[in-house]
Amino acid sequence: MTLILKNGRPTVRLRAFRAIDDPETCLRFIKGHEHVLTSIGVKKVTSSKDEWMFNPAAFVLIVESMDGSHVYGGARIHVAGGTQALPIEEATGMMDSKIFDLVWSYAQQGTGEGCGLWNSREIAGYGIGSIFLTRAAIAIAPRIGLKTLFALCAPYTINLTKAVGYRQETGVGNNGTFYYPKLDLLATTMILDDVENLPTASDEDKEAIFSLRKMAEGPRIEVLRSKEIEIFYDLTLNNLKDLGLKCDHKNGQWSAESGLIIPIQMIS
Repeated sequence: MTLILKNGRPTVRLRAFRAIDDPETCLRFIKGHEHVLTSIGVKKVTSSKDEWMFNPAAFVLIVESMDGSHVYGGARIHVAGGTQALPIEEATGMMDSKIFDLVWSYAQQGTGEGCGLWNSREIAGYGIGSIFLTRAAIAIAPRIGLKTLFALCAPYTINLTKAVGYRQETGVGNNGTFYYPKLDLLATTMILDDVENLPTASDEDKEAIFSLRKMAEGPRIEVLRSKEIEIFYDLTLNNLKDLGLKCDHKNGQWSAESGLIIPIQMIS
C-alpha cells in the first residue's frame, strides 16, 4: 500500500459505521488486523473472530484511503447487550468470572468496549493506531448510548488510555491484569467512567475529543511528535437508525429472552 500525500503529509479518511451496514469494509478490517496480529506472533485471539460483523451492536472506525481502496488501521466499539458478550468477557471470563458481573453492573446505564485497535506499518508513527482512533471512538460513544467504556490494554497503551480518561480496574484478574492473548503478553482492564464529560482526561485530549464531537465531519491536520497527517473525519453515523438492545445476565452469557432494554438513540 502506498500512502497518498497532500502538501507533503499523508491524507486519509477516518469514518465510523455500524458493522452490519458495511460488511465489505469489515472484511478489509479483519484482513488488516489479522496481518498485524500475525506479525507479533499472535495467530488468533477471541476479539479478532469475525462474529462481530453480524452483531448489530458492533461499531467500526476505519482509517482508509480517500477512495476506500486501502485500509490503514481501525478500531471497534462493542455495545453490551448485542448478540455477543463483550470481547473482554470472552477473553478473560474463563480466568475470572467476576468480569461478567462487573460488565453487567455498568451495562445498566449503557456500556461498551473499545477493542480491535490496530494500524498498518505504512502509517506507523502518525498516531493512527494510538491516539487519533482512540479519540474518535470516545467522541462517538455518547451518540450510541454509552455512559462508560471498557478496554483491555497492552502495557504500552496504559498511559495513553489514562490520558483520555480511563482508569485501571483492579477488581478482576490480578489487580486488573491478565495474561492475554498469550502467556508472555500482559493485558490490563481499564474503564472510562464518564464518556460524556471526561473529567479525568488530559486537557489536550479532552479538547480534541470535544472538538471532534462538535465537528463530526470534516478535515483536520493532526500532529504527533512533529509528524503531520491530514484526516478527513466522518463520525456522523447518519445512516444509523434508533436501536434497542435487549440483554440479560445468565451464567455469564447475554440472552435475548428477557432483561433490560438498553436503547441506543442518536443524540442531535
